[in-house]
Amino acid sequence: MGSVHEYKRLENNLVQEVKGGAVVVFKAVSGFFRAIGRAVTRRYTVVFVPHSEKKVYNLNVSVLSVCCFFLVLTAILGTFLWHGMSYRSVRENLAEREDRLRSAQASLDQIRDEVNVLFREVRNFEPALAGTLATIGADVAGTGRTSAAPAGDLSSFFDVRETPAGTLQEVEDLRRLSVFFNDAAAPIREIGTALNSQGALLTEIPSIWPIQGGVGRISMPFGRNQNPFTGHYYIHRGIDISTFRQGDPIVATADGQVIFLGFDRDGFGNNVIIRHRHGFFTRYAHLLSFRVQVGQRVQQGDVIGYIGNTGLSTGPHLHYEVHIGSDVVDPYNFLNIRPNRARMIR
Repeated sequence: MGSVHEYKRLENNLVQEVKGGAVVVFKAVSGFFRAIGRAVTRRYTVVFVPHSEKKVYNLNVSVLSVCCFFLVLTAILGTFLWHGMSYRSVRENLAEREDRLRSAQASLDQIRDEVNVLFREVRNFEPALAGTLATIGADVAGTGRTSAAPAGDLSSFFDVRETPAGTLQEVEDLRRLSVFFNDAAAPIREIGTALNSQGALLTEIPSIWPIQGGVGRISMPFGRNQNPFTGHYYIHRGIDISTFRQGDPIVATADGQVIFLGFDRDGFGNNVIIRHRHGFFTRYAHLLSFRVQVGQRVQQGDVIGYIGNTGLSTGPHLHYEVHIGSDVVDPYNFLNIRPNRARMIR
């Protein structure tokens, strides 16, 4: 029982000490706030004394009002400073955007110049396309023209037209240009189809230069010429092409089949005869050597032999003939590949 009473006594003492400590702390805190309250509510008188006999002005202020005044002043100055920094950032942003705008304007001007150049090229392209289509008999009605536009006219591009709101004139012009090229695609495909259908025909008639690489010149044309051996005039049944040297490759001027290959003692020397479609025959004479055999099929451009000086010849050259059936014709009329150096000497 003695220990229980001792414990109760210690517990009561501890409670009393805690209560006493809490009271002391509360009094200290309340005293601190009362001191602050007295300090901030303390009033001061500011006297304005003019340098004259006018009335003296008294201004009663408290510490709290002064603190509020400086707090508001600090807030105002901070606001001005923040807006100033924001304004500087906005100005820098605007300057950067102005630079971009000037660059975009320069690019737009360049695009306009390129569009103008493109339109000038289209002006040249349209009549050329129309002429080509007319030559092959293709339909030229829809090559980029409106139904009211006359043939060969690009008024659909260059007429003054109203454009939708917010659309650049150049953009609208490019749209019309796109329509033109889209309409021109079908006739161009028709040209390709026609060329493909005629490609076989072009390889079946003797139409290319008979010496590889287009070298050589015509030293004696077809028709009436003076015989270099007798001095008399006679009818030359082909053309003589000279490169002034032996060994230059000779090519077949059209697809066909070799029907003769050998040496002719009457004047042609080593010569080759090729039979082509549509009644054409070609002869290549005075060859140095052959590169084909009788019965061999050759294609246009295949090498069949080499320039020589065999038979009745005054120097290395190729004697070239074109026959249609039993008739001999001027080969020059069929040559569509003629070197710039080729000149007829009559």
